[in-house]
Amino acid sequence: MTDRTSRLLDLYTDYLLVSFGQTTATGLAALLPQEISHDQVTRFLSQNEFTSKDLWKVVKPHIRKVQSDQAVLIFDDTIQEKPHTDENEIICWHFDHVENRMVKGVNLLTALYHSQDMSLPVDFVLVQKTQWVANPRTGKEHWTSTETKNEMLRQMVNTFLRTQTPFRYVLADAWYGSAENMVFIHQTKGKDFVFPLKSNRKVALSLADKQKKRFVSVDCVDFGSDACLTVYLEQVDFALLLVRSALTDQRGETSVLYLVTSDLTLNGSSVVGLYRQRWKVEEYHKSIKSHASFAKSPTRRVRTQGNHFFASLVGFVKLEVYRAGLCLNHFALRGKVYQAAIQQAFLQLQRLKAACPGATTIL
Repeated sequence: MTDRTSRLLDLYTDYLLVSFGQTTATGLAALLPQEISHDQVTRFLSQNEFTSKDLWKVVKPHIRKVQSDQAVLIFDDTIQEKPHTDENEIICWHFDHVENRMVKGVNLLTALYHSQDMSLPVDFVLVQKTQWVANPRTGKEHWTSTETKNEMLRQMVNTFLRTQTPFRYVLADAWYGSAENMVFIHQTKGKDFVFPLKSNRKVALSLADKQKKRFVSVDCVDFGSDACLTVYLEQVDFALLLVRSALTDQRGETSVLYLVTSDLTLNGSSVVGLYRQRWKVEEYHKSIKSHASFAKSPTRRVRTQGNHFFASLVGFVKLEVYRAGLCLNHFALRGKVYQAAIQQAFLQLQRLKAACPGATTIL
């Protein structure tokens, strides 16, 4: 990344953080008419191609300050609806498990490094659907990705390990709790994980039961007075610790969560405490959408859209660094920006009012 590109990225990400509407090249040029032009912003978004390697260069100095052996690497994806944007490789149809329906938008998978109360994205993938295939059951054709998100996760773990950044656990939701991921993370890469299991996932309560293929659903397991049990999965060659935890949501409704970890030295409360850190990725998703203008660019080409999404992630990194330095959360930081904007808008209105000859006779 050249110095000029770095400077334009700095200006553009600042613009994303202070904007409360659509973010456009014209808007940034109008904000800084003496420093940047509309064409410069357009070329910046269309000619560069920012990747996860560029993101790592941005976050690496901050990661080195907070890295620790007990850090966690959190994986999750989010879908941002873009219903009015033309469909292409990254703006396409995805199944949203929250909405329980197909939505048109962008699907972002992120690796979030959490250590010493700081959360920073270290890798990302914008899911691209470029392969036209037929559904074997219905015969209907549709676009799909050439890689699954589980394959993307394993590649991202591999890439992050090459940075020689210490961490202990991988956290993700049940979507990523496949046996293949467990074996890859623990046996192949020597790291531990904490994953939730779906209630119908089959486990064996002893090695002998596994060898005799006696498996039961986790929701049928009798924990007795124990907080956790040692169990076995059919396609996993090592023992796992199974923990049952009751969670109460904001509406007062209680649900049961079944967590498994490869670290047999943990107890039930430690496993639950570790998994609670996964919530940091939900805060990250909310912040890039609410505070970093993730969905507010009207760009229509794949490269410019991808570069804008990349800039939103860099904007989040800025907010997270400011949060740690100023002891203000992202909402408070944006609140200060908004309050200053309102004050300047009010002063401008007073100047316009004073310049208008008939303003004093309106009321």
